[in-house]
Amino acid sequence: MNKIRNLITIVLLILPTLLFSQKLRDKVHINAGIYEIIYSEVLEQPLWVKYVVKCPNGDASRKGMDFYLVDSVKTSDPLDYYNNEYDKGHMAPAADFNCTREMLYKTFSYLNCSLQNQDLNRTTWRLLEARERLLAGEHPVVVVEINCVFSKSSIKLPTGATVPDGYYKTIKYGNKVEKYYFKNDKPTTLDYSKYLLK
Repeated sequence: MNKIRNLITIVLLILPTLLFSQKLRDKVHINAGIYEIIYSEVLEQPLWVKYVVKCPNGDASRKGMDFYLVDSVKTSDPLDYYNNEYDKGHMAPAADFNCTREMLYKTFSYLNCSLQNQDLNRTTWRLLEARERLLAGEHPVVVVEINCVFSKSSIKLPTGATVPDGYYKTIKYGNKVEKYYFKNDKPTTLDYSKYLLK
């Protein structure tokens, strides 16, 4: 009886992986309402994200929120972020959408999550996100696009997800455009302007 239960448990655990592995999509376009994403099930990472900063001064609480899986798309999962140098890096930042808990919750989807170097995520990248919100306080519309960069030499984790090599971030406001490039490693400075492309 125990052998049968164990066999059923194993089948239930690996069946979703087997089903997804036969149909993994290179690009899935998702409109989450507050952001748009092109996601790669093959890489288990977002390729492109676009959003408009909605709440530069919002105060909804993110207490108790954590990233969640989406049934219809094969994404990264908690194991990909376990015991390594990568944070669950929001692409569309939670702080840009803290008007309501419902909006905040949408940012915690694994669709909106990248394997981002923890030092980059917690320092220079975070400071540039704060700049987006400052700009949104001064301009009626601030549009942000992020392109995640992958190559043949991108690191693939044993758990299945592929680590981006870097990120292009474009911020548009008024008649101005700022474009930045960050390698996905520890920043050499907290000054995000050093990553601005000329």
